[in-house]
Parts: sequence; C-alpha cells; structure tokens
Amino acid sequence: MAKSPFFICLNLSFLFSSLVTASYYETMSSSIFDYRQEKFTHLHFYFHDVVTGPNPSMVIVAEPNGRAKNSLPFGTVVAMDDPLTTGPESDSKLVGKAQGIYTSISQEEMALMMVMTMAFTEGEFNGSTISVLARNMIMSEPVREMAIVGGTGAFRFARGYAQAKFYSVDFTKGDAIVEYDIFVLHY
Repeated sequence: MAKSPFFICLNLSFLFSSLVTASYYETMSSSIFDYRQEKFTHLHFYFHDVVTGPNPSMVIVAEPNGRAKNSLPFGTVVAMDDPLTTGPESDSKLVGKAQGIYTSISQEEMALMMVMTMAFTEGEFNGSTISVLARNMIMSEPVREMAIVGGTGAFRFARGYAQAKFYSVDFTKGDAIVEYDIFVLHY
C-alpha cells in the first residue's frame, strides 16, 4: 500500500526536527572550561576621555539636528578609544584601553548609556577584557555604579560592578579624567 504524501512529509518533518535539535546544543562537562576556584579582583585605574588636542580619544559620530544647550544633547553618540592608566597624569603607565560607545540617553538630565570593553595590555591581565553595559548618571551621582556583564581571558565569566567618579573634568572643552574602581568575580 502506498503511503500518502502527507504521511511522507510528516515523517520527513520529524526526521529533520530530530537532526536540527541534535545539533542545536550539547550538554558538556564543566571541566572543558577549566573551572577553577572563583576569584575576586579589585582593579583601580584612571580613564582619560580627551576631546582636545591633536589626538582626541573620543569623537562624536552622531548628534541630533541643531545642538542643544548642553555639550552632549540627547541622542548624541560618541565613539571612544580612551587610555587607562595607573595614575591621573596623562603620562602615567598605560595599562589598557576603554573602547566602545556612549550615548546621551536622557532629555532632562546628563545621562549616558555606556557600552565599552576595557582591554588590558599590562601585567597579569594582559590580553584580558572586561565588558561594561550600564547607565552613567554623570551629573547627578558623584560615584556612579555600572554593571560588568562579562569578560575574556583571565576575566572569563566575569560579573561585578564598576564605580566611576570624576578626578577632573572640563565641561567647556569636554576633557575628563575618571577614576575607576572595578570589583569583579571571575574564574
């Protein structure tokens, strides 16, 4: 007896579904990720957001039509490649770069959405990164707390928070030095 086209299609559908499901995921042993004892690390450094001079570390890539009364009107998007140093002086030892974007996200107050990766180039954490995704209320909070959402290298499976506060800022020029304290759990 011949099988109906519906029955053949149904069988092929189940076969295809089984093949796709099997390749969709795989349960693995945690040993493949080289789990070790979880560590807690505190990092302290300075972030230099420089607008002026011959080699700015941040640039405005998009801004709303007709600039508003403040320096970063709602909707402004900035790309950054900011040095991270051991001290607040520009010639302090470079330990990495903060690379990413920030966007002015509030119509009423100075608030930024930070999307950045801190890539370390020195010492024990050379080649490792920490990723931050958070709101940064730069005018209303003297110490801002931002979420650490991941990392790579020594900071694989990272989670924690960053605290940022102005060391110095020139709102007319846009230059800022921000002191960062990072508290991170990682493997």
